[in-house]
Amino acid sequence: MRFPGILLALLIISLAWGYHAILRPPPPTLCGSQNGPPVRSPRIRLRDGRYLAYKEAGVPKEKAKFKLIVVHGLDATKDILIPASQKLVEDLGIYFLQFDRPGYGESDPNPKRSVRSDAMDIEELADQLEIGSKFYVMGVSMGGHPVWGCLNYIPHRLAGAALVVPVINYWWPSFPTELAKEGFGKILAQEQRALWVAHHIPFLFHWWMTQKWFPASASATMHPDIFSKQDKEIFQKIMAMPMLTTENKARQQGEYESIHRDYLIAFGTWEFDPMNITNPFPNNEGSVHLWQGREDRMIPAELQRYISKKLPWIRYHENSKGGHLFMLIEEWTDKILKALFLGEEPSDA
Repeated sequence: MRFPGILLALLIISLAWGYHAILRPPPPTLCGSQNGPPVRSPRIRLRDGRYLAYKEAGVPKEKAKFKLIVVHGLDATKDILIPASQKLVEDLGIYFLQFDRPGYGESDPNPKRSVRSDAMDIEELADQLEIGSKFYVMGVSMGGHPVWGCLNYIPHRLAGAALVVPVINYWWPSFPTELAKEGFGKILAQEQRALWVAHHIPFLFHWWMTQKWFPASASATMHPDIFSKQDKEIFQKIMAMPMLTTENKARQQGEYESIHRDYLIAFGTWEFDPMNITNPFPNNEGSVHLWQGREDRMIPAELQRYISKKLPWIRYHENSKGGHLFMLIEEWTDKILKALFLGEEPSDA
């Protein structure tokens, strides 16, 4: 009679061991800890005790007319290249505030991270650095979900917002099933599998991204097929720049708290549907812009067009020849900033 009980106990022990050995992510290596990476950037301490690293650029904030918080994408840091022309920055008086999102670079991980918490981090960063009651935000690629969070949770703090090739969650409720299925089918098969695991069985995602039997996420591993012809040309140019040949610090505290958690948040179940957000600027006191490359192989343009139709207060711009990296062309960065700050409409987008 006791034999089944012993087997059950052994099974439970085996499952627990398997979870800890295989499924449970390793603890992060915190910046500033005894064996962790050094802290070289200025940081603020958030209300919950975490540290958030930041970088200031452009004109001094005391003289700035436009104050923009830039949210980096996947596998990047606050040192993301913003190739705006110096003349435009000085003429308009643009102050850039960039920061390492939780778990990236030199910012502490947030085990409770969500779309909402990322928006709250942005608000607290703005308050501690005293950039004013209202500010602009711009999210690039995976940095788009914190901007959606800002539009939903802190619209009263925004002077304007730009979503540049923002990440799309194929499971947002407002997407028609067939449209979401069609868009999902356009991305690489190995990316489809990674996103499916992140959404449906998130506790297996760390294992999926580290196992060796099947290829993991195409985006996280920089598979060449995710880049358009233009993307490859841009990528070759930026990789030749001295500032980008140094060690990438995005994952230095651990891949789970940076890369993996990004996927779990972006493609998990959101607390809100972005397509139900109301216009944050009903009196045209600000504007929201969504920029997309038609040749983007990571994010289907069809779904961005649908979002802009559901939210007609978003000003949609599509670069007919652009891929996922088109913002890294100086003239396009200038166009994005002019549209956001001055309301200028580019003739070719």
